[in-house]
Amino acid sequence: MSTAARRLSHTSAHLRTVSTMAASEYTTRVVGAPNTLEHRVFIEKDGKVISPFHDIPLFANEHRTVLNMIVEVPRWTNAKLEISKEESFNPIKQDIKKGKLRFVRNCFPHKGYIWNYGAFPQTWEDPNATHAETKAKGDNDPLDVCEIGEAVGYPGQVKQVKVLGIMALLDEGETDWKVIVVDVNDPLAPKLNDIEDVERHLPGLIRATNEWFRIYKIPDGKPENHFAFSGEAKNKKYATEIIHETAEAWRKLVNGETPAGGISIANSTVEGSAGKVGPNDEAYAKLPQDSRQPPAPIDASIDKWFFISSAAA
Repeated sequence: MSTAARRLSHTSAHLRTVSTMAASEYTTRVVGAPNTLEHRVFIEKDGKVISPFHDIPLFANEHRTVLNMIVEVPRWTNAKLEISKEESFNPIKQDIKKGKLRFVRNCFPHKGYIWNYGAFPQTWEDPNATHAETKAKGDNDPLDVCEIGEAVGYPGQVKQVKVLGIMALLDEGETDWKVIVVDVNDPLAPKLNDIEDVERHLPGLIRATNEWFRIYKIPDGKPENHFAFSGEAKNKKYATEIIHETAEAWRKLVNGETPAGGISIANSTVEGSAGKVGPNDEAYAKLPQDSRQPPAPIDASIDKWFFISSAAA
């Protein structure tokens, strides 16, 4: 085995070890049945509820080359699940529009979400700040992540990933970054190190990702979305800069330097944060216990395919 091959093998083994150790720390507390208004997925560490927004570290290793990602929506599914910014300890819940649960539509040839979709903890796209290059303000959410590995995740799963690139969606006038990552345990992970590697080893995925975000709201009567940078996926270096910017914005949010504006900053680990609560705080006593149930049935119309004429553009 060559020196380069040995180095690559050692690095891959180290990343897998980091992933196994970190993933084993976290479990889920599931409340109610999926596809209902009451459904919530809380994240636990050592049996205690924590905030996926504030308590899970952004970086999973000391070199900051591996990051933690919270899976909100598993690949191929349609329920629009997301971290609740407003609720205490920020459980994952299904988004609601006009009192109804939201599902993304199937825009041919796609079925639901085409990656494991989720967010980076300890990041925030500040709605008060206009990005110099996109000329649009942040969308007031944690940084969105598209994990492109082969294993399908589950809501509340904490994956260890490495960053490959980023796309800048302009969603209803706001900057909505989409970071492209891969699970460090994925068989292709050793070969995927920057955005050009994605096209080399997963041809068509970046184009499909661009198309998916452009058209996914059209079946609901919304206009086509647009991207900054003419839809170009920026490289790992650029993505890393955005991650650090949003991590700094989160730090100011959780420490009270930026007004929370309705966001819950309840957490159990962030020293100096006004939202930090102790183990005997009443906030913990109010949290529901695990009451997981089988998924509620969903309307058959969610399986419909929509054929969008602009999809070929």
